[in-house]
Amino acid sequence: MGMGKITIALDAMGGDNAPKEICAGAVMACEKFGDLELVLTGDSEKIRPHLARASQSASSRLRVVHADEVVAMDEQPTLAIRKKRRSSMRLAMEMVRSGEASGCLSAGNTGAIVAGGVLVVGRLPSIDRPALGVPLPTIRRWTFLLDVGASIRSKPLNLYQYALMGNVYSKKIIGVDEPEVALLSNGTEEIKGDEAVMEARDMLAKNGSINFTGYVEGDDVPWGRADVVVCDGFMGNVILKFGEGLMQGAGTIISEEMGRRFLPKIGLLFMLPMVRALRARFDYQKYGGTPLLGVNGTVVKAHGRSKASAIFGALSAARDFIMKSGVQQIREALE
Repeated sequence: MGMGKITIALDAMGGDNAPKEICAGAVMACEKFGDLELVLTGDSEKIRPHLARASQSASSRLRVVHADEVVAMDEQPTLAIRKKRRSSMRLAMEMVRSGEASGCLSAGNTGAIVAGGVLVVGRLPSIDRPALGVPLPTIRRWTFLLDVGASIRSKPLNLYQYALMGNVYSKKIIGVDEPEVALLSNGTEEIKGDEAVMEARDMLAKNGSINFTGYVEGDDVPWGRADVVVCDGFMGNVILKFGEGLMQGAGTIISEEMGRRFLPKIGLLFMLPMVRALRARFDYQKYGGTPLLGVNGTVVKAHGRSKASAIFGALSAARDFIMKSGVQQIREALE
């Protein structure tokens, strides 16, 4: 790694739009950030043509490392990471483990990214299970939601550790002074929640170093009633996908209704800037990256449907996490 350079290994074959959109996003990121060096892992013959458009400056910071295998989206995650030792995803992660790269990014199979994070990069000593966290743009503030799919079910200890990691992320990466940390439940009263949630609540209430505010419900999330919202991966993933679908659906409904009526069409001309601003504010592509917290290196997951702009957003998020020493901050806070 050169002086002051940030090297990120990028799985060029992961995701629905690989390698074309992954490469386009890589070029965009190198054009924007002069300190960024990207190593694209995957089929070099398929990758290289998509990098041809890069300027000379960006081109000098785009390297390709050939990988023979690809982890498919529907493969059994742990098996794929163990068996496909020459896969683009595994090679990217091995670069993080060896220190050749400061972090890695993939839009591939979520389960395989989590399995690789644990088996290849390795867990932080005090963490039982890692969590995928995503910063959500809500009405009042940024809300960091975790876990959104690293594990399906969580034990009380996992939820407790997610809260600690979310607290650090909100403080050090998003920049919130005293983050309000809450548990997602089916009601705000203390008697609500299943056993895991109730036990995690007791553990968090006893921790004096965290600003724990109790329970929030599903409708509190879009209002931004907490800086950090903690839940198991099943629930978090459902919330995330529902929110995405709702935003896309609302946009479609508005367009269809406007198409049917003449007067609203005129009104829409005046509303268009507002509608565009609203969609931009809640657009996952802009913020692209979901960090895998609790592993001993920067591992970022991008949306499986990511286009170039989402890959650019995810690379920006990974670069920011590396610059702010995210892994180190979490390690220190947990010790």
